[in-house]
Amino acid sequence: MLLGRSKKDILRLMDVGELNVSVYGLGRVGLPLAVAWLRSGQTVIGADIDLETVNKINKGISPFLDEPHIPQAVESFVRQCRFSATTDLVKASKNSDVKFIAVPTTIYKKGFNGEALELALRKLGRGLKKGDAVSIECTVPPTTTEGWAKAVLEEESLLVAGEDFGLAFSPERVYEGRVLEDIEERYPKIIGGIDQKSTELFSILYSRIAKKGVLKMSSPTAAELSKLFEGIYRDVNIALANELSKFCQKLDIDFEEVRIASNSQPFSHIHKPGPGVGGACIPFYPYFVLERAEKNGIQMGLTRLARIINEGMPDYVLSLAQKAMCEIGKGLSDTKTAVLGLSFRGDVADSRYSPTYDIVNRLGELHARVVVHDPFIEHDDRLESSGVRLVKFLEDAVRESSLLIIVTDHSEYNNIDLNTMVRMMSSPAAIVDGRNVVKITQIPKGLYFTGIGMKTINTLSK
Repeated sequence: MLLGRSKKDILRLMDVGELNVSVYGLGRVGLPLAVAWLRSGQTVIGADIDLETVNKINKGISPFLDEPHIPQAVESFVRQCRFSATTDLVKASKNSDVKFIAVPTTIYKKGFNGEALELALRKLGRGLKKGDAVSIECTVPPTTTEGWAKAVLEEESLLVAGEDFGLAFSPERVYEGRVLEDIEERYPKIIGGIDQKSTELFSILYSRIAKKGVLKMSSPTAAELSKLFEGIYRDVNIALANELSKFCQKLDIDFEEVRIASNSQPFSHIHKPGPGVGGACIPFYPYFVLERAEKNGIQMGLTRLARIINEGMPDYVLSLAQKAMCEIGKGLSDTKTAVLGLSFRGDVADSRYSPTYDIVNRLGELHARVVVHDPFIEHDDRLESSGVRLVKFLEDAVRESSLLIIVTDHSEYNNIDLNTMVRMMSSPAAIVDGRNVVKITQIPKGLYFTGIGMKTINTLSK
């Protein structure tokens, strides 16, 4: 039993490695979270419904090779018999003292989709014991923890939250490509329990994990909102950057030059523009709040407008592409177009909700022959089903293309040599840089170059 034990007892359990932990959801957040608890000296059970993921982990293989330290840790801790994975979600709960839920939460028709969370809660609840503790780490709409989630756990376990088991919300605050570092070193851990005992319990536990300490919140709902507001802040500021970049483009002014100058003032934090907001986080969080705001008769015009602007950026990229093709005297129909980048963010192998899909779909509607390149992703079912080739080598994408659209800011694209690219392309050619990654030193002849918030350069007549 954990709930109600003294701080000294809990820390002693951790010191001797007798705390049994389960992590529900072994994705890009859950697996590094499991590793963090393993590195603190605990035994961890990973629970996931995906049999392929479970089998890989039990062989000591990480599903995510692009996350620093994770592949080595998985191999080492599985070999030490301190880490195992299972699809039996009830058994994982029965065999653990503290449970962390890090399953995916998304939207369905602009509303919260909590199917994965409900499954985890129900299975976990059936194995819940007196004295156990549960922390929800995936992002949810406000009041979820102390409302619906608490009710589900009590219904399945026949126990009372706060009296028989601890319950808290503690949001993940991570950035892909450095998740373990973020958990352990970069940020304080936010904790909001349904009562003081729950908050204190998880504060004690996380004091051994989070080197930046913990922030105790007054309630789970306050903790839920802190995470949602982080995402909305970024979404709104990206929308502002996108709007300002369009304005600069109309004036033929380089937005990046202006952005850097503006941000030399310490109160200005203008973000970078882009072709859309992808990933499994920022595109969803505003809708979690907007849905709840609508039910309470609250107008959130700025939050909603930011979503409209950012969701419209793939269309804006397409308009730049259409104008570029018009300038070089070609049409998109039956012309080879190379789209660079499938990942939603640079240097990660994660294409979830990437704006590339929207751009590729729109190009397909105009009968363009599209090839996608990504150095981190070798196969994609969604592209394959639509007849779009995903190639590993940049040269295969660029060769004989008339249009190049850069969607993802992979480091590889920072070193693109325009002279080499143009020689490989079908002249005259056009490049649309959606991430401001191309270093423009000398624009070769026969090229129309433009981008989001970038000055247009036309060397076709030279």
